[in-house]
Amino acid sequence: MSIQIRTCTKDDAPVLAEMIRSSFQDVAQRFGLTLHNAPRHPSNCTVDWIQKDVARGVVYFILDKDSRAAGCVALEPSNDEVCYLERLAVLPDQRRQGFGKALVYHVLSEAKRLGIRSVSLGMIADHHELKNWYLGLGFVEGETKAFAHLPFRVTFMACEVKKS
Repeated sequence: MSIQIRTCTKDDAPVLAEMIRSSFQDVAQRFGLTLHNAPRHPSNCTVDWIQKDVARGVVYFILDKDSRAAGCVALEPSNDEVCYLERLAVLPDQRRQGFGKALVYHVLSEAKRLGIRSVSLGMIADHHELKNWYLGLGFVEGETKAFAHLPFRVTFMACEVKKS
C-alpha cells in the first residue's frame, strides 16, 4: 500500500467536492442536515466552493492511497498566529486506516512550517465521537456556540503547534 499526501491544484476541485460530499453524507443523515437547513454543510459541497476557497488562500491536501484519492483536508490561514483545519474528509470505505489522523498531522506540520501558533476548528457540538477523536490528537475543547443560521451548536477546538 502506497500513501502520499499532496497539495491540491485547481484541477483537483471536482475530486475534492465529490470526496467531501460523499464523506459527509453520514453526518448529514445522523444530524438531519439538508441543503435547506444547512446549505453550507460539507455534505452540500460544490466545485464552486472549492474554487472560492482556493481563491481566498485556503490550501487543500489530498491523501492518495495507491494513486487513488482517499481523503482530504484544508488549511485556512486566519492571521500570522492562527489557521483553521477545514473539511477533513475520508471516504467511508477508506476509514479506520489512520488516514484522518495522517491528514490532521499534515496540517499541524504545515502550520508549524508556516510559523503558525495554533490550529483551530469548528465542529457539530453533539458529535461526541469526533470530539473525543480530536481530543486524542491533542486538541483542546473551547467554547460552544449557537448560530441562528445553523440547526446545531458548534464547538470550537484548538491545538497548539509545537515549536522545534
